[in-house]
Parts: sequence; structure tokens; C-alpha cells
Amino acid sequence: MSERGRSPGSGQGPVQASTGGASDAIPAQARPPEPDSGKPVSAESPQAETGAPESAAPEIGPAAAQRIAELEDLRLRALADLENLRKKCAGQVSRAEAETRARVSLQWLPVVDNLERALAHAQADPGSIADGVQAIRNQAVSVLAQLGYPRRDDDLGAEFDPARHEAIASRHDPGVPEGSVVEVVAPAYGEGDRQLRPAQVVVARSS
Repeated sequence: MSERGRSPGSGQGPVQASTGGASDAIPAQARPPEPDSGKPVSAESPQAETGAPESAAPEIGPAAAQRIAELEDLRLRALADLENLRKKCAGQVSRAEAETRARVSLQWLPVVDNLERALAHAQADPGSIADGVQAIRNQAVSVLAQLGYPRRDDDLGAEFDPARHEAIASRHDPGVPEGSVVEVVAPAYGEGDRQLRPAQVVVARSS
């Protein structure tokens, strides 16, 4: 066989001549990347390397899941305790209101008893009706004072005060200063923040 068909310095068979041009002789690692549909491939892209999505939900371990279950149980218990406390407070308020109404009503029972006695003796002695009504009135005023609302009788002649008086009419009276209380139609009960009712009065005007 001719020496021209052998590779010099080797005992191998003949080397085939390259027919693909100069580019076939360049190693694949040294070749530039070929464009893929006009989009360059980035070797630094995590998605290009791994093929995984950019953000993945973290997995919850058994310890974290157990802790979440414990916290949820505590939340439900707290809500149940809060609801029980609300019902308990509502019951206490209702009982306190009922007890207050009972105490007030109990103080008024003697007034009602005296009214019934006055009506029972009205036929026998008509002249005693006025005395009986006066006594019952005094008793009722005393009950209001015990409840914290004493009768106020110092409004006649006083200067009109919107916080203490309710003007229901005005009257021309040149003998008193304008704005003075010249008549008390209904007295006041209580004072200041504990005023049950302001005095209903007639106020003097100059003309």
C-alpha cells in the first residue's frame, strides 16, 4: 500500500479527507451558539439551567404544620372564651337592671298603699282627702330624694339658666329684670349631672 494513504507517525488506517468545509474542522465547544427563533440563550439564566419556575412555594415541614394546628386551636379557644364572657356580662347586666327596678319599685309601694287608703276613706270623711293627698305627696318627694333626685324649690326669681330651666313661656313683667323666672310651672328634681328634670318656668321679658 502506498505511504500516501497512511497518517505519518501512526499505525492506523488511512485518514479520510474532510469534505464538509472549514467549519467542520472546528470543535463544537468553540463554535458560536446558533440563534433559536431570534432569541439568544443566556447561560446565566436559572430557568435555562434548571428548567424550574422562578418562584416555588416553600414546603411546610411536620413541625411547622403541628405548630400551625396548635395556634389555630388556641385561636378557636380564645374566640369561644370571648363569646362566653360576652354572654356572662350580658346576663350580669340584665340581672343588675332587674334588681334596680325591683328596689325602686319597692320604695314606691308605700306611696301606692297610702293612695289606696286615701281612696278607701274618701267616702267616709271627704274633708280628710286634702290632708291625705298632701301626706302622700310628701312621701313621694321623699322617695325621689332617697333615689338621688331631691326636689328643687329655689328657681323662682332666679336668672334663667338653660342648664337648669326649660322656658315654656314668657311674660311681660316690668317689675323684675328681663330673663328672670317669674313662675315655676313644674319644679326640678336633681342637681347638676344628676338632674332628673329641669324646672319648667315662665321667663320675664321687657316688652
